[in-house]
Amino acid sequence: METQNFLFQKIREKIPAHISLVDEISELLNISYDSTYRRIRGEKAISIKELFVLSKHFNISCDSLFNIRSDNVIFKHYPIIPPEFGVKPWLKTVLQDIRKIQHTKSNSMIYAAKDPPLFHYFQFPEIGAFKMFFWEKTLFRFPQYQDQKFTLNYLDDEIRQIGEQILTTSVKIPTIEIWNEDTFNITFRQIEHYWISGLFERKEDILILCDKLYIWIEHIKKQAELGFKYHYGTEPNGVEDSYKFYENEVVLNDNTIFVETDNFTATYLTYNVLSLLFTTDPEFCLGVKNYLNGILKESILISSVNSRERNRFFNKLLSKIEEFKETL
Repeated sequence: METQNFLFQKIREKIPAHISLVDEISELLNISYDSTYRRIRGEKAISIKELFVLSKHFNISCDSLFNIRSDNVIFKHYPIIPPEFGVKPWLKTVLQDIRKIQHTKSNSMIYAAKDPPLFHYFQFPEIGAFKMFFWEKTLFRFPQYQDQKFTLNYLDDEIRQIGEQILTTSVKIPTIEIWNEDTFNITFRQIEHYWISGLFERKEDILILCDKLYIWIEHIKKQAELGFKYHYGTEPNGVEDSYKFYENEVVLNDNTIFVETDNFTATYLTYNVLSLLFTTDPEFCLGVKNYLNGILKESILISSVNSRERNRFFNKLLSKIEEFKETL
């Protein structure tokens, strides 16, 4: 029964506070409330089938339940598989997960950014529109985009709304971001590639996009200076020291995301650019946390303090945008 008690303890940690544990278990196992209570209290043992259903649904490793040490780690994956599963449902999954994190009593995130973190894109619909189009046309080759060129009218209302919800939720989560110069360069090169390849419908769109990129980088710089995140175009307001920005010149980042809350730790790893692997395996997450903390020690904090290094880093990015716009 110790193992069974531990199982329900882990399930409690994964369920948001506003959801009833009894309701959730009763519905999953298709049993009465009375039978559910007896299992939670340890008066009745769960069956192998019930253990399978619960551990699979809540992504709980049976190795961890029985304290079995192995080299296996269970991951949940969120793939983008054209044409069945596209960027829009993927964004809905991201929103669902980030809301679970934000609803915990205490939470924090470390983001080793190979690309600018997804949340930033939705500060400006034009940038979000370009990234969504680039992913679906160029990376995943959705057939409906084969003969299309990019315009700023691409982003549909539903994606815009999901993106705004992701942004609104993410600004409330204390975050450490680790960037290097190449973090921005990836997006910049994608825009440059589309220009050279003639994939912009109108020249004025790329000029507008460059202007938005410039304001976008200035806004990220401003957030780093203030030490908290907030919506562009609103009065700066947030929790002091809840946004820490590091420049890392030692290691190429790989879009690893480590999350720590009062209930659980979790790690997100990316593959195929956007597809995600997710685990709450304690030992794996501890290893990722220790690795990222080691990277932070070799990085330069340029948020809140160190204005000279902050200006140097962001001014270099702004200069690239200005130079590119002049060549147009």
